[in-house]
Amino acid sequence: MDERNIVTVSELNEYLKNVFDSMPRLANIYVRGELSNYKIYPSGHHYFTMKDAGGQLKCVMFKSSAARLRFRPADGMKVIAFGRVSVYPRDGAYQLYVTSLSPDGVGDLQIAFEQLKEKLFKEGLFDREHKVPLPVFPMRVGVVTSSAGAAVHDIIRVLKKRWPVAKVLLLPVRVQGEEAPPEIAAAVRYADRHQVADVLIVGRGGGSMEDLWCFNDERVARAIYDCSIPVISAVGHEPDVTIADFVADVRAATPSNAAEICAPDILSLREAVREYGVRGAGAVEKRIAAQRERLESLAERRVLRDPGGWVDVCRQTLDGKSERLCAVMSALLAQDRRVYAESAARLDAMSPLKVLGRGYAIAVKADGKVVRSPNDVKSGDEFTLKLRRGEIECAVK
Repeated sequence: MDERNIVTVSELNEYLKNVFDSMPRLANIYVRGELSNYKIYPSGHHYFTMKDAGGQLKCVMFKSSAARLRFRPADGMKVIAFGRVSVYPRDGAYQLYVTSLSPDGVGDLQIAFEQLKEKLFKEGLFDREHKVPLPVFPMRVGVVTSSAGAAVHDIIRVLKKRWPVAKVLLLPVRVQGEEAPPEIAAAVRYADRHQVADVLIVGRGGGSMEDLWCFNDERVARAIYDCSIPVISAVGHEPDVTIADFVADVRAATPSNAAEICAPDILSLREAVREYGVRGAGAVEKRIAAQRERLESLAERRVLRDPGGWVDVCRQTLDGKSERLCAVMSALLAQDRRVYAESAARLDAMSPLKVLGRGYAIAVKADGKVVRSPNDVKSGDEFTLKLRRGEIECAVK
């Protein structure tokens, strides 16, 4: 055995790595499969396995590449991975170093949209009870959009025509690209912190899903949800739907429509005021006519034409009632006298003085008890004998 043909494990692994790296077919390759054992380490690197019916492949996506993901990979999801195949010398195993990952059959943006929508829905950010009503007559309208876009000009044009008394405050931000979400979120939080407006319009003109993607960012959604100022989402055209539309207090089909929603039409208000004035004047005239008619009706009454006659009638009525009252009182008094006389007669008939007047006497002991029989006293007892006139002190012998 020739020692020159013997290599170490590390040397063999490094040799195989160089072989893999030198093959152009493995340097840039797309792989379709199903995700399994997907894990995100504290370092930010993603480790997972791709598999199909016939085999499996270990994969790694480093933090720098994973930061560009627009959706959350999960086990069981069918994806297409792009990267290079190489050998990890320490383990002697080959693996796919993934630089981009996209759902198979559905765009990654759509997947990311649905995932964030479901997450925020479960947290209650779309609930109706959190919506703030728009002010009826806003005097300050804040607009979070690009200063160079057509949206801000459409909003100013509509507001100038419909509600020229309002002051428009532009908070310029980028509405496309990676820098757009933090700028939009910061502008909304600034407006809320300093209460710069009565109502806030957040949006931009139309575009592709990629162009509007900053309004599907979680940071923007949470800033709108936390804002105490009523927020109108005005992103793209009517068919375009973003996460901001679900979180905002009101959704507008377009930026121009947002301007129409946030403020009343001053011409319509003037016409309404004029109509109310006409109706009010008519109501007052009608009320005056009704009161005049009532006054004329009252003026025809006898009480106003001849007050003395009315007093005479009242006096006659009073005399009649007084006469009837006196008759009733006399009858009641006579009845009471009769009852009194009868009661006095019965009481007098039952008086013990009547008995004494006929010659009878009442024997009363010292304790006040009446002697009713000889058994009530004994020899030596003293008692008082009450007569019609006077008393006799007696003793029993």
